[in-house]
Amino acid sequence: MADKKHIDEISGVETTGHEWDGIRELNNPMPRWWVWTFYATIVWSIGYTIAYPAWPLLTDNTKGLLGYSSRAEVAEEIETAKLAQSGYLERIAELPLTEIVADRELVQFAVAGGAAAFRVNCSTCHGSGAAGGPGGYPNLNDDDWLWGGDLDSIYTTIAHGIRYTNDPDSRVSEMPAYADILQPEEIRQVAAYVVSLTGTPRDASMVEPGQQIFMDNCAACHGDDARGIRDLGAPNLADAIWLKAEGEAGIAAQIAQPKHGVMPGWVGRLGDPTIKQLAVFVHSLGGGE
Repeated sequence: MADKKHIDEISGVETTGHEWDGIRELNNPMPRWWVWTFYATIVWSIGYTIAYPAWPLLTDNTKGLLGYSSRAEVAEEIETAKLAQSGYLERIAELPLTEIVADRELVQFAVAGGAAAFRVNCSTCHGSGAAGGPGGYPNLNDDDWLWGGDLDSIYTTIAHGIRYTNDPDSRVSEMPAYADILQPEEIRQVAAYVVSLTGTPRDASMVEPGQQIFMDNCAACHGDDARGIRDLGAPNLADAIWLKAEGEAGIAAQIAQPKHGVMPGWVGRLGDPTIKQLAVFVHSLGGGE
């Protein structure tokens, strides 16, 4: 004989048979508004899958009666953005850098475009904040420039690179390996002299002969005052900003067997307008001259 349905004494409603700690669940019907809303969502979902791309097939998917494509929409938005930018890019391509930075609206566009190009192409070596990195990647925020920090110099460096063999206009400088020229003691003396230029006290017995060796072998590129010669890409040795190595041992190692970095020329890859935007952006970081 089937179990008799339990009726709640207070409400007179049949229960579902579920019970938790003496509490029984009433078998009330769902509210009509909820039921109709649920049916409406089912109808809406069926209509949506008919109107829009939805169902996967073996090699493709249903296209929907409306022919909508999110990719086509994105492509259209990109094209609209390119059209909006084209006027600025044309002006950047036509104008010299000095006129670009003189135009407030144009320089804002150039800085924004240069920042985007920097993140994609340059941040791998120079860091996301352009502060440089280990291995000789220079900090672009300070005012220490091997080849000059004015707009035209920055443009040339970005466009043609440094020691980039694929570009005949690339900047080239090379420090000889003084391990083949000087004695180890002489290299240590030169390193002691270079360290002393930054105000670090050194033994005069090392510094004085080191200064003479510097004048005989290094001043032709770094200058008599050791502040560098930009036309040669020779760095300033008197400002305590070090690219390849620092400390007496590191400087001695660089003198003995110098490291030479390579930066590619970007004009062939990115085009002149983008190079100009990069130059304006780097110049705006604070160290531009």
